Amino acid sequence: MSFQQNESIINGSLKGVIPLLALLTAFPALSTDMILPAIPLLAENWNQPISVVNLILVCFFVTYGFFLLFYGPISDRFGRRRPLILGLGVYIIASFLCAFATTAHMLILFRILQAAGAAASSSLSMAMTKDLFSGQERERILAHIAIIMAIAPMMAPVLGGWILLELSWPWIFFSQGLLGVIGLVGVLRFPETLPHASDAPLSRVMHAYGRLMLKPTYVVMVFVMSATLFPMYSFIAGSSDIYINGFGLTEQKFSYFFAFNALALMMGSFFCLRLTKYINSKHLMTTGFMGILLGGFILIMNRHQDPWGFALPMFLVTFSIGLSRPPSNNLVLEQVDKDVGSASSLLIFTYFTMGAVGMWLISLEWADKINTLGLIAFGCGSLILMAWLILQKKECLAPS
Repeated sequence: MSFQQNESIINGSLKGVIPLLALLTAFPALSTDMILPAIPLLAENWNQPISVVNLILVCFFVTYGFFLLFYGPISDRFGRRRPLILGLGVYIIASFLCAFATTAHMLILFRILQAAGAAASSSLSMAMTKDLFSGQERERILAHIAIIMAIAPMMAPVLGGWILLELSWPWIFFSQGLLGVIGLVGVLRFPETLPHASDAPLSRVMHAYGRLMLKPTYVVMVFVMSATLFPMYSFIAGSSDIYINGFGLTEQKFSYFFAFNALALMMGSFFCLRLTKYINSKHLMTTGFMGILLGGFILIMNRHQDPWGFALPMFLVTFSIGLSRPPSNNLVLEQVDKDVGSASSLLIFTYFTMGAVGMWLISLEWADKINTLGLIAFGCGSLILMAWLILQKKECLAPS
């Protein structure tokens, strides 16, 4: 089928592509947040410290980020569909293997395989967004996707808590495998979105990263925008220990507090979608970065005598991330006009590398993890805001 025929099919089904892109983008959240309520239980059952069991999160993110670097350039060479189909197939198989793990080390190994398959989803869904939309329309679509995909971290731990209550932890991974099947069916039903695949030899496909590293504005923007997610992923890894072991909540109650924080991400993206009609996106990004800084400051100063004393400042941090992320992603993509798959992969790779470092950092034996989270949010917010103001002052944000 020619791309012209594909284009007519795509134009007739753009309403369907947004949920598909949101599902593909949400796989990391689905793959991490559903298992969060079970982490203290797994640590107890397998007689392992939290820091060891948390490796099912850290190793997932490290592997996920590493494989992103391969899927992006390969998709520029062969199109988006084939790498997506391969990755989702691996993800489905690995999810079922995770369900049969009998030790922490087995689960860590199968999670690495699961991450290798899931890596196809996020980077290629963003590349597909670049293929299909442009300019302000793409920014609006990214905000729509952010709202939809925010449902995943909001509902995933709740679903995980229900599964633990009614069934057992392996069913969490059976559910993830089923979601992978749904994503695979969606990809199989949707045509190729890349207008013109690269004709470069496969041996030279990875050279795209060298070209991207020569774009200083793109590189700086990637690191600045990736740092915004550092506090959020630190929260993801530390939240079950804080709420369940620290405040003494049940797994089910923890899932509701986690969903409350995920609601902040969705609300931030929703407000971004509405406010971009009236306010310049760059001003929204500035406001979001200031919100991360302020939320971190409140976490440091608060006494945290009850769960809400922690949940409300963290809500502000996550809301601010949701407010700034859609225009941030769009602005990064605006810095490139070719090697889009590679640029998208490098962006998501940096996101998840930052996330893995944040997860590892908060998993250490801190005396006060809430205060540590506050220092992380305050430090990141300060550095991001300073770098962002310098970038704006130098007026170096035009597409290259």
